[in-house]
Amino acid sequence: MTISTTGTPERPATDLGFLLHKHPDRSQAFSTSHGAAHVLYPEASAERCTAALLLEVDPVALVRRGNGNGKGRGGAPDSALAQYVNDRPYAASSLLAVALSTVFKSALRGVCAARPELVERPLPLRIEVPVLPARGGAELVGKLFAPLGWTVTAEAIALDEQFPAWGDSRYVRLVLEGELTLAQALRHLYVLLPVLDDAKHYWVAPDEVDKLLRAGDGWLAEHPERQLITSRYLAHRWSLTRQARERLELVRLAEADDTEIEAIDNAVDEDADTEDKPVPLAVLRREAILDALQGSGASRVLDLGCGQGQLVQALLKDVRFTEIVGVDVSMRALTVAARRLKLERMGERQADRVQLFQGSLAYTDKRLKGYDAAVLSEVIEHVDLERLPALEYAVFGSARPRTVLVTTPNVEYNVRWETLPAGHTRHSDHRFEWTRQEFRDWAGAVAGRHGYGVEFRPVGLDDPEVGPPTQLAVFTLAEQPNETPHTNDSAKNDTAKNETKKGVRAA
Repeated sequence: MTISTTGTPERPATDLGFLLHKHPDRSQAFSTSHGAAHVLYPEASAERCTAALLLEVDPVALVRRGNGNGKGRGGAPDSALAQYVNDRPYAASSLLAVALSTVFKSALRGVCAARPELVERPLPLRIEVPVLPARGGAELVGKLFAPLGWTVTAEAIALDEQFPAWGDSRYVRLVLEGELTLAQALRHLYVLLPVLDDAKHYWVAPDEVDKLLRAGDGWLAEHPERQLITSRYLAHRWSLTRQARERLELVRLAEADDTEIEAIDNAVDEDADTEDKPVPLAVLRREAILDALQGSGASRVLDLGCGQGQLVQALLKDVRFTEIVGVDVSMRALTVAARRLKLERMGERQADRVQLFQGSLAYTDKRLKGYDAAVLSEVIEHVDLERLPALEYAVFGSARPRTVLVTTPNVEYNVRWETLPAGHTRHSDHRFEWTRQEFRDWAGAVAGRHGYGVEFRPVGLDDPEVGPPTQLAVFTLAEQPNETPHTNDSAKNDTAKNETKKGVRAA
């Protein structure tokens, strides 16, 4: 496989060497479990630079570790010959993907200590793979790479050029061209080479799900072929495939682009003849939440579905909140939140007040127990209706904070948004948007099932005809006989706090 880029004297193409952590003036060899991987540069100038990765497969090592076609030791009854006669040494199979992750590990992770400014810079890339197994042919190659921003040229290779009537083989010559960061390009290849090969040369263990989601972060959840990708990458192991798909669905919901919401929330009538611009709804919502939390007397607060940390940031400014925990299913959102909060530069006293950790509200989580209040701000409408009972039990039945705040759009107010077409929800990922009565019915039923009282407050201008743009429910846990109120028992929470601190630093 070759990776090429072009440059200028100001931005030389040889910067590729910094990103790959391999010097253009040297050829290097690396030992892998199936042979030697070689990295060399056929060309290296300021105008154009090409790095080549060549895997020299060791046939003996291949036989010792399995037949190279995903069968493992022993394999099928007819696999004895396949151990010695197969395409592994000649095609860019899953073996090359593993070599890529071994040799370009730092580049795959997007790490470049010497020139960190290069990591996020998109490069004009050209990737060539002369022989690529593709179960599904050139058409499938295009379906996999084109949605990721690549211009794809996949030329089928004839089974035998001397006998055209025999038709095409299952191999293609692949050329990818596009402007992406190098880390993005390598992650695409790391996942999709084994998918096209549709065979793995090693036992697929449960940790392969984590590998897939790490490499697919930022693109796999929205890929139109994600079902096929997860199935093939995980060697058609249904239990692992189902797990991966469920986690991707949660990521997709959590990472839904907030631009539509922000565009509506921050909408201003540009033609209005006034110097005073209205306060954005997102700001009014945070103010309403802060007011409700202050009124509840809460000091230890959960922000469930914290996203990029806007509410956590606002809570940190008020010293009354002594412990603030942001929870989100998306590691990308938590990473953005950590940057927004400047956790790495935060003073020790301030850092002790905040935690971020990954979690799904579809499942109970003992880390959420014992807090004074929990906030679900613009979260429930992103959850499928059939999954709402699971979220309800995780928050109200298991975690049981004294106060729970829930905000959600009021669909009746949508007619007031001039930029929102009739019949559309405020965000393409909203599974539903409720009327005021529908929200009251749901909230009342939840409160009744779990021993809470509930009151409702408007957020934003309370229109006399259609109500406010956002509706807020304040749930308060009723005192039960012989029930010990929640306390700030530090010993009870030290273990969970220490565990989640690790999650903050990881994020």
